[in-house]
Amino acid sequence: MNSSHSSAEQGRPHHHGSSFSLIVGALGVVFGDIGTSPIYTLKECFSPESPHHIEALPANILGVVSLIIWSIVALICVKYLVFVLRADNKGEGGVLSLMALATQGLSQNPRQKAMVMCMGLVGAALLFGDGMITPAISVLSAVEGLRDGGVFGSPPTDAAKVLEWSSSVDMLIMGITVVILILLFCFQFFGTARVGKFFGPITLLWFVSIGLMGLLHVVSEPGVLAAFNPIRGFRFLMGGEGKAFLLLGSVFLAVTGGEALYADMGHFGAGPIRRGWFTVVFPSLLLNYLGQGALLIKDPAAAASPFFHMVTGWCVLPLVLLATAATVIASQALITGTYSLTLSAVQLGYLPRVSILHTSAHSRGQIYVPLINWGLMLACIALVCLFKSSTNLAAAYGVAVTMTMLITTILFYFVARDLWSWPLWKIMPVCIVAGIVEICFLSANLAKFFDGGWLPLAVGVVVFLLMTTWEGGRRLVRRRLEESGLSQELLIESLQRRPPVIVPGTAVFMSSSRGRAPIALLHNLKHNRIIHERVVFLTIMVEDDPWVRPGRQVDVEDLGHGFWRVTGHYGFMQRPNVPRLLRLCGTFGLELVPEECTFFMGREVIVPSGRLGMAKWREHLFAVASKLAEQPASYFQIPIGRVIELGQQVEI
Repeated sequence: MNSSHSSAEQGRPHHHGSSFSLIVGALGVVFGDIGTSPIYTLKECFSPESPHHIEALPANILGVVSLIIWSIVALICVKYLVFVLRADNKGEGGVLSLMALATQGLSQNPRQKAMVMCMGLVGAALLFGDGMITPAISVLSAVEGLRDGGVFGSPPTDAAKVLEWSSSVDMLIMGITVVILILLFCFQFFGTARVGKFFGPITLLWFVSIGLMGLLHVVSEPGVLAAFNPIRGFRFLMGGEGKAFLLLGSVFLAVTGGEALYADMGHFGAGPIRRGWFTVVFPSLLLNYLGQGALLIKDPAAAASPFFHMVTGWCVLPLVLLATAATVIASQALITGTYSLTLSAVQLGYLPRVSILHTSAHSRGQIYVPLINWGLMLACIALVCLFKSSTNLAAAYGVAVTMTMLITTILFYFVARDLWSWPLWKIMPVCIVAGIVEICFLSANLAKFFDGGWLPLAVGVVVFLLMTTWEGGRRLVRRRLEESGLSQELLIESLQRRPPVIVPGTAVFMSSSRGRAPIALLHNLKHNRIIHERVVFLTIMVEDDPWVRPGRQVDVEDLGHGFWRVTGHYGFMQRPNVPRLLRLCGTFGLELVPEECTFFMGREVIVPSGRLGMAKWREHLFAVASKLAEQPASYFQIPIGRVIELGQQVEI
């Protein structure tokens, strides 16, 4: 498509408001996850409670801080901000949008296209596992500041009572965390459009605060600035006898949330995200990590929780409250991203239809998915109760995110090479550097597999199997229906030879296959022997683009004798609205009043048969998922009172 087309012509979301307001808004949605990483990153590197910690010696501290700084530069500043954000799929980002772009460039290579689609689905599935852990570890690490900052007082001097005191405090922290998580998920019904107004200013206050905290400690210990030398990090890795390499699993926590910079591009645009990062977020993160390093050089005993030891006295409680608010915002962004990912997967045909509610009349990206919301809430609460501390949760965190980042790098390579036709000398440096860094992080994170890293991978495997089973099952169903069906033109011709009883009104028959006679119509003729004076064959098609503008959303074809063929086109970030679509047909000479139409829909009852096509267990899984899927009438927003469903058994 010509890049000179306007954003309205391309159907992309509009980004209203001033540049400053967009930057502040991006702070609240895009940078919440990566912005709260300082709470637990250095803690997991040096805390004695961490399984792969290292002693807080000055050389080690400078080496770790150097690794953090240059990891952020390589993966976030260069890979995502400079390169990946260019992969603008009509305003949208994220692994599924990148997959759609990559498949466009590989349209002539079906084998590579299938491989790219598989990688995209794996990346999407892993993000569901990440969606469970991020709210749990973020909120739990912030609430732990009450203990680490001394708000609960000091442990008793009596050794016999220390264990009892510690257990009571841990239970209290878990209880507070669970309450916050429950409130967070309960408020999702109102939509982020309402509460989002407060996110940006709070997150801006958060970044300013952590930046100033870090600056004060850097001023008192300027020697920490030696961490800017990348050789410090390299020497640390080479001289750690393997233990330093394992520590990369904790260092990686500093860049988790980087995927959100690309996934949330559709909300604000690449420009405000880049400006917000380089003017506010990046400097604040650098100062805070350097400040924590300076604190540890002066006071190695602060390794148990360097972030909350950066302040003392009355400042601790406000910092904990601000950190809790920031982590809730970070969780909110991840939850919203999971909703968008679910909508994309449903529209692309990789997940069953689920109830999706729009929470804003003005912003089409604001949605709420009840099933995902309550499932995530239960998973987060279970993780808090199972792992009990952010240190234990950190062991489960990182594997899935690293794999998704590596998949993003590979998909970007295909987009740049095959869609943009970039020369290899321009593509390879960034892909090789990012790939090597991500493979190192992945290798280190895999060492945490048996400590909890298996959990997000297990969730990813389950989601991937569900997505591939659903896509394969729907393909088999379409094939079976087409085998037993006939073309719309042939049906019209046969009806002219032997006309049935014609009744007044308009009948709309939903058909999953354009050009084929809907099964519901054939059943209606067979059992009732009547047909309406005007019949509309309606097929909804989901494009590889995230958005389709209203002017391109409908095609109307007059088949003659009162029969019409209507094809609706939607992007994978849009939820179909059939009544609104039918009103657009008036422009093409087909005047329809949805409230006066009768909608006929076929409902397939899946019968596993063990025939070639899918494994028997996949057939049963598909049959169960079909029963649990949302009713088509509800999903397509058709008035329930105007719908007639006709069932048919389909063997797969």
